Amino acid sequence: MNAFEAGLRKVIPAVLVYVRAGERVLMVHRNARPDDHHAGKWNGLGGKCEPDESFVEAARREVREESGLDLPLEAYRPLGVLQFPNFKAKKQEDWLCVVLVADAPDDAATRPLAGPEGDLHWVAADDLPALNLWAGDREFVPFVVARRPFAGTIWYEGEQVRRAHVLPLG
Repeated sequence: MNAFEAGLRKVIPAVLVYVRAGERVLMVHRNARPDDHHAGKWNGLGGKCEPDESFVEAARREVREESGLDLPLEAYRPLGVLQFPNFKAKKQEDWLCVVLVADAPDDAATRPLAGPEGDLHWVAADDLPALNLWAGDREFVPFVVARRPFAGTIWYEGEQVRRAHVLPLG
């Protein structure tokens, strides 16, 4: 019996959403709570899935909760899948994350947005790599910018990437 079957480890289904309005991407600067696991980092929007949600439904809910944008389900497109073994080691959690892009109207980038996780900013897609991202995000963000399907696994030790495999699909 493996660790998952024995109940020693658990997999947390999650979504990570990059909302695009033209060539701009909605990013959150996680600065609302000092105890936040992501404090100081820049992220796409997202979080854990609820038990009765599909990944797309979770993406829509998370974007609405974190930004106030209410985009239709059809706006969301899965782009990649990432596995984060032992992402939260103290909780014995591996995360399985579906990465989606969502197209917002171009004028969405002109509307002020506020979110509970931190300051929201529309960032030029080409400028994403310059932000204070998680180290592992640098492995897949180029795929997000290019809208190129991918799959990967990123192993962390604390905030450092121990190993990463992110490959294009198709």
